[in-house]
Amino acid sequence: MSTYVRHVHLRAAKHRLVATQWRARSYPARLFHQAVALSGRSSTDAEASKLRVAVKDNIAAQGFPTTCGSRILTDTEIPFDATIVSQLRRRGMDVVSKTGMDEFGMGTHSTTSAFGPVRNAHPLEKYSAGGSSGGSAVAVREGSADLALGTDTGGSVRMPAAYTGTVGFKPSYGMLSRWGVVPYANSLDTVGLLARTVAPIRDAIVGLGLYKEHDDRDPTSLPLSVRERCTAQREGYDDAETSRLWFKGLTFGLPVEYNIEELDSRIRQGWLDALESIQIYGGRVVPVSLPSTKNALSAYYVIAPAEAASNLSKYDGIRYGRRDTSGPSDAHDGVLYARTRGSGFGSEVKRRILLGSYTLSSEAIDNYFIQAQKVRQLVRRDFDRVFKLDNPLLDEQHFELSEMDESIALETKLGPSQVDFLVCPTAPTTPPLLEHVHQQTPFDSYMNDVFTVPASLAGLPAISIPMSIPVDPTNEEQTLLNFGGLQLIGQFWDDARVLSVAERLSRHITPSIANGS
Repeated sequence: MSTYVRHVHLRAAKHRLVATQWRARSYPARLFHQAVALSGRSSTDAEASKLRVAVKDNIAAQGFPTTCGSRILTDTEIPFDATIVSQLRRRGMDVVSKTGMDEFGMGTHSTTSAFGPVRNAHPLEKYSAGGSSGGSAVAVREGSADLALGTDTGGSVRMPAAYTGTVGFKPSYGMLSRWGVVPYANSLDTVGLLARTVAPIRDAIVGLGLYKEHDDRDPTSLPLSVRERCTAQREGYDDAETSRLWFKGLTFGLPVEYNIEELDSRIRQGWLDALESIQIYGGRVVPVSLPSTKNALSAYYVIAPAEAASNLSKYDGIRYGRRDTSGPSDAHDGVLYARTRGSGFGSEVKRRILLGSYTLSSEAIDNYFIQAQKVRQLVRRDFDRVFKLDNPLLDEQHFELSEMDESIALETKLGPSQVDFLVCPTAPTTPPLLEHVHQQTPFDSYMNDVFTVPASLAGLPAISIPMSIPVDPTNEEQTLLNFGGLQLIGQFWDDARVLSVAERLSRHITPSIANGS
């Protein structure tokens, strides 16, 4: 499957920058509390106790079903809290609902759930809410939750944020525990957070100290010694440091490979305007090259389905999952659990199981899975080369000048400019109409993840914030969809600075978005 995308040169207009239907189709009423008006919050425990939290339906929360949007897990209740849920509850937050999602997190528009699609917040009900954490994004957009938990495997928190005009944050891989989260792809899954603004997310991660907490039950959770070492090499985790962070002295990278032909012209102009705002407020903007980006999407759609096929093999109606009892036996052609899996999984999940099973087969593993893992290392190497900060988990990476885009100028004889953050769109378009989503091929749907997948492959912190885009006042749809998603990506464990800079930048680029409450 080739997902190579052609890119074109950016031209700045003014400065040369290159020198739910879940609201109606929800679980029983006991799962949802009446929404109250959103109010300002601080990071104190007293204020945190007032925060209402919505939880994606693949994260365990006592007292709520955990179905992952799948028929095979209908009415399943896990008798304990996921670590992230218990951490928030210990800080006084109130879990008020479970939210809709794509089945097992497999989808881009939250339309593959067995219980019906998630619909965007009013007045955008006809448009996609993004996926797979679409229900969590709609919950915070509508005001029924102040903070929402999602999971981000290849953009599943950031895409819904871009499509609903909210903020979605994917932390560094290994920062937040995944224990109690139903896995999709273990090496990619990351618990993420969504809110209307950056502040509640930064308060939770930095102010309330979630970044400090190791979980012995999660083998991917970074040990305390590594957390302390990584934090010592970073700024922004101290409140005094955070208050000093501004754009002056910071360098922002514009990845030239992200300017693809499929990028909507309004999203492109919003991106350029955001970069101009960064320059106005003291930041420096330079072009950077990430040459392995063109192969990142292909690698992702080999690695993720392969891990998913392994993870979903347990759902057979015997050990896990609801057994199909519609006939005298669920055996079909000699396979005991064939009918259970056939009726329990939706078409997208089956597609990815088949794809993953094939890429792990003896005849294909060398040509697909192993090659995809090599591409993943190249993607990570590209990021490490362009960031000023070293990756604390890996050796320093050097530039291969022959691989860079020819438009990139050298800063010194050692190579081109290095940056503090990368800035790019979150999604290539504004949210599409749901009726158009249903007409898309799977390949069309996968292409929406082109900007979010690279950071996931590298395990880097990334956040999507709303940005203004040009609007023709005579065009009703453009007036309604007056926002896009802007993504900031930082080096590993630079989460505090990513959140702080995103919070400040959002004050200058976030449009007024129709209230969903």
